[in-house]
This record gives sequence, C-alpha cells and structure tokens, in this order.
Amino acid sequence: MRESAGRTLAKMAMNAPYLAREEERALAVRWKERQDQQALHRMIMAHMRLVIAIAGRFRNFGLSMSDLIQEGHVGLLEAAARFDPEREVRFSTYATWWIRASMQDYILRNWSIVRGGTSSAQKALFFNLRRLRARLQRTGGATPTQEVYREVAQALHVSEADVALMDARLAGADTSLNAPLKSDGNDPASERIEFLVCDDPPPDEVAGESIDQERRAQWLHQALETLNWRELTILRERRLSEEGATLEALGTTLGISKERVRQIETRAMEKLRVALVKRHPDIAARPG
Repeated sequence: MRESAGRTLAKMAMNAPYLAREEERALAVRWKERQDQQALHRMIMAHMRLVIAIAGRFRNFGLSMSDLIQEGHVGLLEAAARFDPEREVRFSTYATWWIRASMQDYILRNWSIVRGGTSSAQKALFFNLRRLRARLQRTGGATPTQEVYREVAQALHVSEADVALMDARLAGADTSLNAPLKSDGNDPASERIEFLVCDDPPPDEVAGESIDQERRAQWLHQALETLNWRELTILRERRLSEEGATLEALGTTLGISKERVRQIETRAMEKLRVALVKRHPDIAARPG
C-alpha cells in the first residue's frame, strides 16, 4: 500500500504545473493565514518533482524509490507547515532541507536492523563515506585504506576510528542468526546462533550458587539469634544495611559513646563467628 501511494504521487507530480514566484507566495499566504487546503495541495503537487529528484540521489541504499518518495512527501508537508512566505525565500529552497532530512531518517531506520547514525558525525559518515572513498580511489589509484580513512576523516571532521567502524558496517549486510551454515551432507546444517559464545556461567553453577546463598542466609539468621537486642541493632545498622550507620549516629541513638558502640560491634562479630563455627565446623576450614 505504501509503495502504491508513492507511485501515485510520482504520476501526479508529472502532470502538476510549475508555480511562478508570485503565485507560489500567494498560495503560501493563503495556507498560512487561512489554512486553505486547496492552496496547500497545489503547493505540494507543484514541488513533487523536487521530491522525486532528491529520492533519486538515495536510490543506491537498497530501498524502494516509492518508499523514498512517500517519505519525501512527508518532509514536504512538514516544510509547508513551517514555511514563512514573508522571508522572501522560494519554497523549494526551504523544502529541500526537510525533504532530504525525512528521507535520510527513513534510510537510517530501515537500512539495517541495528540502528546507526545517531549523531550528526555518524550521519555524515553514513551518507558520504562511499562517495568520498570512491572519489579518492579514482584520483589516487591504489590508495592504501588507512590513507583513505585519514582523508575522509579530515573532510568530514571525524576521527579515523569512526571512519573505519562505519566502513566495516557498510561492508556487510544483516545476517540472520537462524541462517543455516554449510552442511557436510550427512548432518542437517547448523545455525549461526549455535556458535555464539555465552559468557554466563552454566546453569548448574547458577543453581549451585543460588542454593549456597540460601543456605548461607539461613545460617546467618540462626547465628543472629544468639545476639542480644543491642548487639543485633548495631550489626543490622552497621553491617546489614545499605547506608551503614556511623559509630557517632548509633552512639547518639543508643545513648552510649562511639567507642562503646565499636566494642559492642566487635564482640557481636565474634559471637557470630563462634555460633557459625559451632553449628557448621566446616566453615572454619574454608579459605577466606
């Protein structure tokens, strides 16, 4: 449906008459001041040839011309909505920027599954790298790749690393992870996804670690039951909370000195250690 709309716009553009400067300005004033839809339609159709011409410049990015024309039409409408006829500028001059920007945004969104060209420098690289590289290689013969990168970087005011990265991205198309690899004829072909390396630990290690954490949490809960109220309060505020209360703050809350808080904390930690070793002697033999 989108492609059909693009073709329809292209056909209508061929039959639309050109606008003289004064006629164009009168239509723009009618649209801006009275929201005259007929005036807008005449302005848009008279400039669809411009949209088609700009779309032709982007035909080498592998996208449908009809889709590009449709996107350019959107940019043309945006230009009409923002155009100020009082500035004495031809509408085509103003609209060209919006048409090109709309098409470029469409290309960046649809050229690859992975979004690229999010910064102005990356956009400049995406749309100019191939052209500049081809021109340099035509004029310089067998120019080394690094020298081409350097000259492109200087021309577009970006780093050589950005040029190399964009060149690598443009060199290869998207490939499905479920695409089959070559088979030896006996076994079914494997898919690319089967050869991806996962840095996560194996499921058995994850399950074992989860069980160990639950067991340690239970041991700690049992050991904490050996502490009195003040020891438990100090340990919870000092060691078991994210904030970690200071000795001074706890001393003020409990009505004791910060040195006394430190002594109680040390004694509580020792009681915890003794309780854990008593119930689980193998803890003492573990490193760390």
